[in-house]
Formats: sequence, structure tokens, C-alpha cells
Amino acid sequence: MANSQPRPAVLLLNFGEPTGTDPSAVARFLERIFLANARLEPHMDAAAARARSRELARRRTPGLIEVYETIGGSPLHAQAQAQAKALDRALRARGHPVRVTVGMQFTEPSIEEALRRLRETGAEAVVALPVYPLCGPSTTVAALDEVEEALERIGWRPEVRGVTGWHRHPRYARLRADAIRRAAGEAGWSVTDAEVRLVFSAHGTPLRYIEAGSRYVEYVEEWCATQARALDLDMWTLGYQNHTNRGIEWTPPDIETALERLRGVGRVLVDPVSFMHEQSETLMELDVDLARHADALGLEFRRVGVPHDDGAFAEVLADLALAALGLDVPALPPGTSCRCRPGTEVCFNGEPLA
Repeated sequence: MANSQPRPAVLLLNFGEPTGTDPSAVARFLERIFLANARLEPHMDAAAARARSRELARRRTPGLIEVYETIGGSPLHAQAQAQAKALDRALRARGHPVRVTVGMQFTEPSIEEALRRLRETGAEAVVALPVYPLCGPSTTVAALDEVEEALERIGWRPEVRGVTGWHRHPRYARLRADAIRRAAGEAGWSVTDAEVRLVFSAHGTPLRYIEAGSRYVEYVEEWCATQARALDLDMWTLGYQNHTNRGIEWTPPDIETALERLRGVGRVLVDPVSFMHEQSETLMELDVDLARHADALGLEFRRVGVPHDDGAFAEVLADLALAALGLDVPALPPGTSCRCRPGTEVCFNGEPLA
């Protein structure tokens, strides 16, 4: 970095998950999620929203503890830290020794804690980079909003340079397509075989967010179509992993229904498109729950592993960080004006720049 530029740091933003089965940690994690999404049940004041979040967390905690017991705890935290180290190495290899740290939306280290640490290092600019492939209101947008709110709480005013929609990065598209090919090859399958159906599984979102203007479903469908073209596929299936704790409508079709609708197919290869870490949604909801559902339907089941430790992904993150710092990165598609979070420095999903 030029000496005249503010000293930068990179903050990788993640959802977070408890690493173990401690009931208080699991309950706290859930309560934070429910409270962050309290607007899904309008007309409640702050006290009522907190009480409702505690009640929802109380109901869900025993079941989620069982999930973590089954999968041996969530590896998300360890994988996120490994990605930060890989990004650090990638940036240094390009001649940019930049401090990289991780902040979680709903577990520790929190985004606020991560920002406090960066302030102590003397950072003057922060690249806020959500590790969510597909921009959504409760993930990418909420994480970036929390950065601003946390900075306000701690009274720090660094220059913040955000990243939102990055699923159109060509290198990212290639590494995900390569992961699908590897998984099919390991199973001895071909994704172009009529007996095999590639099933994209996306994390669902409440329809109220879509009705309020979120383009998440648009991004999911675009992504799946792009990947299918890269794999020379005419037929593919999309389903959503939906959570119905509040009894409100989520994105259809749910992944179980998507499998039930298949005809003339004996094998399914499931790719979890919304994740860049292995976590409960992949290790339990897909590897255990959906695999059982597929077996009951007479379908042979395989899943594409999340390529969280692919060296190419560190390069993707490095491209995004350097672009946010204003450097020319030829590998990237043209920048756009962000529609999900106007003013964000790096976005490929928005309106063409004038």
C-alpha cells in the first residue's frame, strides 16, 4: 500500500455457530439470531421482541444441541479462522501485508470485538468482507450494518470499505463448478447422465424479505443457471433449506419437496450453494436429514463438499479485498452500483455504473 493511504485491515464477516454443545452458548446464539430478525413479526416493541426471541430460543435450543452432538460440534469457526490465515498469506504473496481478522454476527469473536482488536493494531481503514456467496438481507446486508453500528458503539471512525455481491467473480464460479465435478467423479457419476440430477440447495429466506425488495432469490436462480451452463447441464433442480420457527412463509420449494418432485432420476448430487463453510446446515440438514429423505424416496444421495479450504478461494477473497482498497484487479467483472446496500464499494450485482 502507498504510504499516503490509510493503513488498511480486512474484517471477514461470518454468521458464526457454537463450537460445542454448551446449552447457554447455544441458547445465546439462537436468541441473537431471533432478535436480529424480530422485524419478521412487526408491531412489537423492543421489550416484547427480546421476550419473543428468548422464547423462540428456549424452544429451539434442545434440538440444536442434539444436532451439534450428532455432528461433533460445528467446524465453522475453525474453517473461518483458516480462511483468514489463507487470505493473509495470499495478500502477502501479492505484496500487501494487511491485517486480517474474523468477526461473527451471532457468536464470538463478535464483530464489535474484532473491530476493537483492529483499532488496537493501528488500522485506519477497514475492508468489511462478508463471506456469504449470495447477498441476502439477514446475512451480507445485516453484517455490514452491524459493522457500522459497532463502530458507533465503540466510538471509532476508520474508513470503511464494504463488499456485497460477489458471486459473479469468475474464479469463484470456476472453483464451485470444479467442486461439483470432483464430487461426481468421486461417486463414479457424471452430472450429464440422465439418471443423475444436480440439486442446488440454497439457504431459504422468509418471503417477507423478498416482498420487501431483497433480490436474494434472483441471485440464487442466476447462480444456479450459471453453474449449470458451466457444467453443460440442461436439467437441474433447486430447493431451499427453510426454517419455520416463527410459522411464517419461506422460499419455495423446500429442498425435501424438490426431491419428491423428481421423476426418472435415481441419483441426486446436492450442492449447498449458500455456504462457504461446513456447518450444521450442511452436516446435519443435508448429510443426515436430507440423505434419509432421499433414501426413503429410493434416491441414491451424494453431496458436494463445501470448498472452504480451496486455495483458489483465498485468491477470490484477496481479489475482493484489494478491489475494495481501490486497486485494479483485472480478474474481476465490472463493478456496479449496489442495490442491496447503496454506497458499498464492491458489488457486481447492481446497476451498471454511469
